[in-house]
Amino acid sequence: MSQNEHDSDLDPTTGEPATDNPLQSELETLRNELDQLRASFLLERADLENQRKRLARDVEMARKFANERLLGELLPVFDSLDAGLTAAGSEASPLRDGLDLTYKQLLKVAADNGLSVIDPTGQPFNPEQHQAISQTDAAGVAPGSVVQVFQKGYVLNDRLLRPALVVVAKHD
Repeated sequence: MSQNEHDSDLDPTTGEPATDNPLQSELETLRNELDQLRASFLLERADLENQRKRLARDVEMARKFANERLLGELLPVFDSLDAGLTAAGSEASPLRDGLDLTYKQLLKVAADNGLSVIDPTGQPFNPEQHQAISQTDAAGVAPGSVVQVFQKGYVLNDRLLRPALVVVAKHD
């Protein structure tokens, strides 16, 4: 077949293969439909993968914070045990030892479920985890540092459950 004969198979206006043959035209139509179906399939597949990832992320978040309400309701119990230990003083007694053991066991169970205590005494004030209730002049303490903790704060899996109530050293 010569170059001229090959060129005669092309449509002179578009430069594409001539569509005189109905089978050729139908083949092109089917190829276009196939390309559209492939693109649609890839789009649907990507959408399905995104939904799967979103669902997995939602399930993980639900798992991490499923016990948030229960642990939040236990915070006053932690506060009461902490206050009881403070009131009992530092002298060893069966009551104080039992209270201390109970407090440590409760803290361990809470920690195993993602709860951690914020006790920032001596640390710089952090407004994301601490709530300042007053300021005071404190000798020998860096300005902006936490001088006293009135109520410990708690974090559940890196999410603040309750800020620590603190007194902060004044800036000069």
